Amino acid sequence: MSTRTIRVTVRGAFDGLTAGQRAELLADAAAHDVAFAAYTAQGSLTYDVATRPFFTFRFAETVAGEQDIPAAVGRAEAAAAAYLSARGYGFKNLTAQAVDMSQVPLGKRGRKLAASAD
Repeated sequence: MSTRTIRVTVRGAFDGLTAGQRAELLADAAAHDVAFAAYTAQGSLTYDVATRPFFTFRFAETVAGEQDIPAAVGRAEAAAAAYLSARGYGFKNLTAQAVDMSQVPLGKRGRKLAASAD
């Protein structure tokens, strides 16, 4: 049985942040810049709270089949909510989108690498 790599992007907005929470996010903003965004099993948080209240989590997971994708999306949403709640950050409007990487067409360089591996 083949496995599938799934990338789940969870988006939302901070809600009702206190001045202290906002200052905490601003102090740690450099570590959560989009330049460091990556799809990881633990999740990667990016935001720019200085300009807008929105955030993005990026999760990567391997599932056995297509039928497991909705559960992976649910786990990603739950992990994002747990991360924010554990730190006391209010949030709203969580949405998630999954991409099955086995369905993404290869670009020119990917096709060349695949051909050389054969």
